[in-house]
Amino acid sequence: MNLAYRDIKHNLLRFSLTNFGLSLLLGIVIMITGVYGGMIDDALRQARAANADLWVVQADTKGPFAESSRIPGDTRELVSRVYGVQRAGAVTYQSVQTELNGAPHRLFLIGFELGRPGGPGKIVAGREILRSHYEIIVDRGAGLALGQEVPLGTRGHKFTVVGLMQNEVTSAGDPVAYITLHDAQALQFELAPPSTRREQARGGALQANDQINAVIAKVSPYVPANEVATALSRWKHLTALTQEQQETLLSKVVIERARKQQLLIMVLLVIVSAVIIALIIYTMTMDKVRSIATLKFVGAPDRTIVGLIIQQSLSLGIAGYLAGLALVFIFRPFFPRRLIFDPESVAIVFIITIVMCLIASVLGIRLALKVDPAEALATSG
Repeated sequence: MNLAYRDIKHNLLRFSLTNFGLSLLLGIVIMITGVYGGMIDDALRQARAANADLWVVQADTKGPFAESSRIPGDTRELVSRVYGVQRAGAVTYQSVQTELNGAPHRLFLIGFELGRPGGPGKIVAGREILRSHYEIIVDRGAGLALGQEVPLGTRGHKFTVVGLMQNEVTSAGDPVAYITLHDAQALQFELAPPSTRREQARGGALQANDQINAVIAKVSPYVPANEVATALSRWKHLTALTQEQQETLLSKVVIERARKQQLLIMVLLVIVSAVIIALIIYTMTMDKVRSIATLKFVGAPDRTIVGLIIQQSLSLGIAGYLAGLALVFIFRPFFPRRLIFDPESVAIVFIITIVMCLIASVLGIRLALKVDPAEALATSG
């Protein structure tokens, strides 16, 4: 006879309500692991979407994501002539905000050269950019439709949405959009008409628009990328980063503070969950003092009583974990940020839950072992 099962069956309503509350708490712990995974994936998405071997940026910077980088537009031609470089493309990166129907829309714009590295990856609807001006490919998260016109820049140029992507966002959650390099340079470096007239009236020199943030290079498979990076870095005005270095910067530096915050919140929730389970098990054990005393009075060994408490604690934790996991996946589509789960993270949370239940059952076990068998007679009297 399984005493834990019979006790849960006898108090099924209380167990179910307790399990529901615990599942919400464990669901939040699971959700945070998904937020953390999504944050890492979003941070690396732009770098991986470029499918680059090398990133050539301004000297002494860790651009173009971790730091600002600005180099001449003809740098791409210089990089293309370096031994080992198969293809190269100039790119720009900038955040913009526009309004459509009175609602603000924030986009992360990537400017690229048609037919060269740095352009959009998989397009789920629509087509590639074919015209040299005023066409845009945007992530579906922006809420824009094919054929819709989007005003961008101080001059109010309207860009037509010709393609849609899926899950192309930044670490901040902003949808990514692609336009041609010339359009991106105009948006990033051109002054508004009033500012242009003011600079001309003052006799100041207008800033050249032929500037970019980075050059993306594809290296021959027969030439080590590190050798090409070393050769490029000999030019004092340039720094070359490998794809591995760029991903390290994004995952370990750019989102370092946010990563630590997520980890701290998860640790605190795990501690709170352990305390709550310990209190629940302690309370459930107090309610069974008479039953435990009776078991001791009829000669039940301590391991039977300890097994009862541990089984109830594990049942509570496992049921709460499964219910919390189910709730997270049910409401996952409605979450404002992408939740990315990998089997290792889900398994780690499950193991933490089991360990947490075993530790939390210590209070109940101590109480049960201190129960005097004579209490069975005293209570019944």
